[in-house]
Amino acid sequence: MILNNKINRGNYFEDFAIHQKIVHPLPRTISHGDVSLYIALTGSRFALHSSEVFAQSLGYDKKPIDDLLMFHLTFGKSVQDISLNAIANLGYAEISFPNPVFVGDTVSMKSTVIGLKENSNLKSGVVYVHSIGYNQDGLEVLNLKRWVMVHKREHGISYKLDSVPTFAKTTPIKEVITIPKLHDVDTLATGGKYFFEDYEKGERLTHPEGLTIDTSDHTLATKLYQNNAKVHFDDFMMKETPMGGRLMYGGHVISVARSLSFNGLQNAMWLYAINSGVHANPTFGGDTIYAYTEILETIEHEREDIGLLRLRTIALKNMRADDVESPIDSDGKYLKNVVLDLDYTVVIPRNK
Repeated sequence: MILNNKINRGNYFEDFAIHQKIVHPLPRTISHGDVSLYIALTGSRFALHSSEVFAQSLGYDKKPIDDLLMFHLTFGKSVQDISLNAIANLGYAEISFPNPVFVGDTVSMKSTVIGLKENSNLKSGVVYVHSIGYNQDGLEVLNLKRWVMVHKREHGISYKLDSVPTFAKTTPIKEVITIPKLHDVDTLATGGKYFFEDYEKGERLTHPEGLTIDTSDHTLATKLYQNNAKVHFDDFMMKETPMGGRLMYGGHVISVARSLSFNGLQNAMWLYAINSGVHANPTFGGDTIYAYTEILETIEHEREDIGLLRLRTIALKNMRADDVESPIDSDGKYLKNVVLDLDYTVVIPRNK
């Protein structure tokens, strides 16, 4: 048997270096089928991403795709190089969505390694990357920082790496927001009557619906996003781990939580930024997700037609949101049912 090195087995912790730049392969042209399948997998109901007619009433030539669908399709480009050998995706920070993406656009991604921290067990380490997604015209459509725990190729060897970057608490809000000038928003089309002025800091929205994610759902989702991380794809391998089976892609949990937040935030159709995110506990096929959202901040903008809401959405598995007062227990740790703690900012029209 002739052995060769033509097979890409992904990068292990020791393959990364600070300031390393990576151009990810496989640009993706987005289709109507992608949009329809995303709705089928998440139940997303925001009018802007559902109706061409409604989008045109807001001043778009055609409807933009859901920001999180764009996130997944673009983010998926980085998996082969960053997290193919991941143990878990640990968190996100400073994510922004500078320009809308439409069906027919082609997205691609580049990354820079900005931090490396070796774990004390000498079996793995945490890799921090800054990734930027572009469309076919070179316009930036996604800017994100994330950190992921990655296996070492060789256990027991210390590389004495302990470089952890700092992150801003919130993503800066720019003077220019690429949304058409909004006039009258048809609340019969959006399904909600509440605008920027109707929300206040400290308010809690307990979303009543739950959504059970079947194994087939998250398997199909990771295939849609071309996210081929082993922990999501290889059930045979994962059955031999303490997890006992495939982990659900954390981004899919974010999408489901965002979909559940529709009830109460129907007019918050634009995802401006993800400030930080924690996957507090793993999610598996068969789990039912519930969510609640807290209004952390109401943010004025120099545009008179819009405002921004900084939100914190807590997603729970197999526990109704009504039954949870706080996601943190008396020891300062996340409850075992908390699967997502997401701090993000949305754009919402003013009541004009």
